[in-house]
Amino acid sequence: MKSLASISSFVGKTFAAWVILFAVLGFFFPDTFKQIGPWIVTLLSIIMFGMGLTLSVDDFREVVRRPFDVMIGVLGQFIIMPLLAVLLTRIIPMPPEVAAGVILVGCCPGGTSSNVMTYLSKGDVALSVACTSVTTLVAPIVTPFLVWLFASQYLPVDGWAMFISIVKVVLVPLALGAMLQKLLPGVVKAAVPALPLVSVIGIVLIVAAVVGASKASIVQSGLMIFAVVLLHNGLGYLLGFFAAKATGLSLSKRKAIAIEVGMQNSGLGAALATAYFSPLAAVPSAIFSVWHNISGALLANWFSGREEEGDKLAENKLA
Repeated sequence: MKSLASISSFVGKTFAAWVILFAVLGFFFPDTFKQIGPWIVTLLSIIMFGMGLTLSVDDFREVVRRPFDVMIGVLGQFIIMPLLAVLLTRIIPMPPEVAAGVILVGCCPGGTSSNVMTYLSKGDVALSVACTSVTTLVAPIVTPFLVWLFASQYLPVDGWAMFISIVKVVLVPLALGAMLQKLLPGVVKAAVPALPLVSVIGIVLIVAAVVGASKASIVQSGLMIFAVVLLHNGLGYLLGFFAAKATGLSLSKRKAIAIEVGMQNSGLGAALATAYFSPLAAVPSAIFSVWHNISGALLANWFSGREEEGDKLAENKLA
């Protein structure tokens, strides 16, 4: 079990490299990986089940203890990213399927990768986990509504069907994972070290499947989609940081909110786009999944060297 935990830890730390590798494999071996397409929803359910195994009461105590901080993160997630997506689809010419896909990934909840990046940035991890948990739990209502509101001009949106799908793919696995944690805490505790490996396998297979199914579209529009994703992600970090700063939050909280806002549950975006739009609409989510793990790691590294002036003064006095 220790060797499995070590492998899982290594794979988790090198997540971005694995995502890039499988995106490339999906591109060059499309016939192999596009066969995974029908299993995307199942893979995402397994990932969310794993998240449920790690949820704790303490994650939600943070919501009660610091409702204002969590509210800033949740509102930033569901206001900044959707509106940025809409703005980008208006100013950059793109096919309707791509526009719908950009808006869809912008309307998704926060991704669990943000918690790891917040830790690496020396930010407020408890706040990041609380924001991810809340945005994930409200996603069945908020995400379909926002997609219907902003993307229905590009493609037909069945908000009710999307709501049911998110409940099945997100809430049910989360609830089952949390329930199992209560019923068999010893077994779950032993299994938790292997969860990063399971999550990475799930995400890289989803990315490879989407890339494989959309190779022709990526060849034609890949650079444009990448540019849109880069802007969406980067502006999300920037506006998230300044939204937190404008509301008076400390630097460690600003780091958490910036990363939380900029990083999306792009696996959910890919699954929903594949199910309700088209393989092309899933490409922004697939590229987002690759890029935000790279940009998140770079931002976390830069953030880790930044501290509040008060913290620096305290360190100097101790020295």
